[in-house]
Amino acid sequence: MTGMLSIVSTPIGNLEDVSLRSLRTLSEADIIACEDTRVTSKLLNHHEIKGKKLLSLHQHATDSKLDSIIGDVRNGKRVAYASDAGTPNVNDPGGKLAERAYEAGIPIEIIPGPSALTAAIAACGFAMERFAYVGFLPLKKRRTATIKEIAERKEPTIFLESTHRIMKTLNELRALLDGERTVYVGRELTKKFETHLRGTASDVINALEQGSIKGEFTIVVGPKA
Repeated sequence: MTGMLSIVSTPIGNLEDVSLRSLRTLSEADIIACEDTRVTSKLLNHHEIKGKKLLSLHQHATDSKLDSIIGDVRNGKRVAYASDAGTPNVNDPGGKLAERAYEAGIPIEIIPGPSALTAAIAACGFAMERFAYVGFLPLKKRRTATIKEIAERKEPTIFLESTHRIMKTLNELRALLDGERTVYVGRELTKKFETHLRGTASDVINALEQGSIKGEFTIVVGPKA
């Protein structure tokens, strides 16, 4: 008897941003595979979901770990996969698990929910019928080339940035974008200190210098005119 692999979306910050279906799926799962068991435990404890078997599935997961989880599903177990935050398989290791499930011919279901990507789309104020998403910028190799590609793109580009690199990245954008190009920066989306900044790269840099650069950032660079 084959079980089910459920790809479960979780909050990107505010623990109340979780659907009833997500909570039910996590409650009914025999096994919960997590990007980080400590992060998922906080969500489960907040919603009083007790006694679950949690497995770590990080970016360096071995083939044997993936095969073991697929084997559990084949043996009739209900396995839920939850990333640290948001809809899984966007910049996290869950994509490898989904790929293995397709190869094994086992059923998959997606439990939709929060995403920093869609939150930024809703808040940025650009026409978003078409856009590019590039995840995190390269740390070294191809970094400048990637920013130049963003500068030339005629549709908005979305990417993620950390508190440690946000000012460096914005200064790089300021150097490569024309002076009037509009940029949106969302800080700590859905959390207590959620901040939305929109203007030129210089405008956003000035605002952050007078405020806070702590937290996770989602950046949308407006299209080239």
